[in-house]
Amino acid sequence: MNDIIKNIEAAQLRADAPEFNVGDTVKVYAKIKEGNRERIQVFEGTVLKKQGGSNRATFTVR
Repeated sequence: MNDIIKNIEAAQLRADAPEFNVGDTVKVYAKIKEGNRERIQVFEGTVLKKQGGSNRATFTVR
């Protein structure tokens, strides 16, 4: 079962994802849905932490 999940995750990884570390300033673009409208909200801040790996990785921006 793990091999199936790993193969699916490997197919979803982006090759052009930028590298960044804790302390870097980044812009995060989030798609916001409000009723039937949709817009892009931009957040800019400093990366406080990174955790996880592969396509399950997450990071915290303040």
